[in-house]
Amino acid sequence: MLSSAHRLIRLTITISILVVAAVVVVILWDYYTASPWTRNGQVRVQVANIAPRVSGQILHVNVQDNQPVHRGDVLYEIDPFDFQVAVDAAKAKVAERKADMEFKEVQAEWRKAIPGVAVSQEEKKQYVALAQQAAAQYASAQADLRQATINLDRTKVRSSLDGIVTNLIMCPGDFATAGVVNMHVIDTSSYWIDGYFEETKVHDLDEGDLVRMDLMGYHDPLFGHIESITRGIASNNALVNEQGLPTVDPVYTWVRLAQRIPVRVKIDKVPDDLTLAAGMTATVTVVSESGNRRHRSTQDAFQHFGDDVRHLFGHK
Repeated sequence: MLSSAHRLIRLTITISILVVAAVVVVILWDYYTASPWTRNGQVRVQVANIAPRVSGQILHVNVQDNQPVHRGDVLYEIDPFDFQVAVDAAKAKVAERKADMEFKEVQAEWRKAIPGVAVSQEEKKQYVALAQQAAAQYASAQADLRQATINLDRTKVRSSLDGIVTNLIMCPGDFATAGVVNMHVIDTSSYWIDGYFEETKVHDLDEGDLVRMDLMGYHDPLFGHIESITRGIASNNALVNEQGLPTVDPVYTWVRLAQRIPVRVKIDKVPDDLTLAAGMTATVTVVSESGNRRHRSTQDAFQHFGDDVRHLFGHK
């Protein structure tokens, strides 16, 4: 009897250990493979590509690399000489057209005031038409002057937003071409984090979910929420070769790697003492309202453990 009791105790202990081990394995499997978190996160930011509206040689560069700027600040100046000449010529043209218009308007009024048949109706209409033509030419000259003035003002290239100048390689003497980007300004109010979640975890994510972000080298976590989930990624199998035939990569049906889907996370508040830079890496974790990591129940973990094992080996 004692021997049987000892065997029963040993069997019970062994089974208990195996059950505990199985639970631990399943929970760890869920923690590292199925729960909504990823170490593959990256800081992103919007960058304004600054291009001049007119062409010319750069005379002055008013900013330095990594310098904060405000909307409307002059970043650099293009040689204004040709544009100033254009403004002066346009002003002279406006004065000429104005004088011509006023003279022809007076002529038309004179002809209109002559009574009787001394001036025919046809001639009166002709002078009225000449006055109207002169007025149109005067309006055109005024438009040309406005355009010349705007082009002169555009020789001072200004920042379109509040931000930081980045990767500045411009120097005085360079030639600026209209429409060609030659300066970049980071929009410091637009930082966000892209978390690249495995496809097995995306179904647990919803827009508005609270997210914790741990930056590498920064001890205090950031918090935000899911702003959007990417609805498509590129596929190599969708490409075609020169003959128009589909290019299909060989795959091993018994091992399938989960695709990673970009999830855009808005940062609720960036601390003042944090130097945030695009390209930084982060761990992105979906959390509960209390700030703790959100995970499944043990029963769900067991279920998804089995599903993931079948997915890993290619079984349906």
